Amino acid sequence: MPVFAIIWPWIGLGAAVALLVVLFATDGLQADRRASRWFDLQWLVWLAFAAYLLHQFEEHGVDLFGQPYAFRTDLCRILSYRDPIACPVPLSFITAVNVGTVWIAGLISGLLVRRMPPIGLSFFAIPLVNALTHIGSAVVEWRYNPGLLTACVLFVPLNIWTLWVARARLGAPLRALGLTLAGGIAVHAVLMGSLMAFLRGYLPLWPLNGLQVLNGLVPAALMYLGMRRLMAPPPPPPAPQQPRRRSAPRPKPQRAEVE
Repeated sequence: MPVFAIIWPWIGLGAAVALLVVLFATDGLQADRRASRWFDLQWLVWLAFAAYLLHQFEEHGVDLFGQPYAFRTDLCRILSYRDPIACPVPLSFITAVNVGTVWIAGLISGLLVRRMPPIGLSFFAIPLVNALTHIGSAVVEWRYNPGLLTACVLFVPLNIWTLWVARARLGAPLRALGLTLAGGIAVHAVLMGSLMAFLRGYLPLWPLNGLQVLNGLVPAALMYLGMRRLMAPPPPPPAPQQPRRRSAPRPKPQRAEVE
């Protein structure tokens, strides 16, 4: 078993703690320091990234009941594989999804949000749909699933607040909110579709894992394609025209007097 496949949730936990210290103890991740950080989209993107790292630890580190790496066991159960040891869901797939898809999407959004706010908003696609899947599964089965606590406590209020800020305070069009939801649905569809193709023998392991890394680009790509006109930089203002100087009147030729 690769060591990184086991320790990455702990690396993410350490990164989340460090990120939360920077977020709440400094203003280094605020784009506009004149306003409250809770209305700053760049700050909210990094807060969502930290929240997702904590969520991943509940899923793949230690869950609410102290079970280590519980998400894969629960996923195998849903796919009708009762024995997690014999379950064919690869550990590398779980790692590629979380480190590839989520971390890449979070870093892209956090680094580009100041220049392209819709790209920053696109990161919320993943926690938005992820929270719906956790809550929906809990309601249908009436049982806890690894990640449910952080999905309810962190994802739900943070997503609602950020979408409200984007719409009411920053003037984001409804199209941007719709593309956020569409991006999350697309990511989860690619994730589960590629996994089922692998389990049925249609897709080899390395393409499966590589696809998860590329999947992290989907929310930002959809947002860019749908909002590229609004994200285009404004044309430069025309150069001021210099006033034309009036040329001095030419002296009239004097007629020679005949004596």
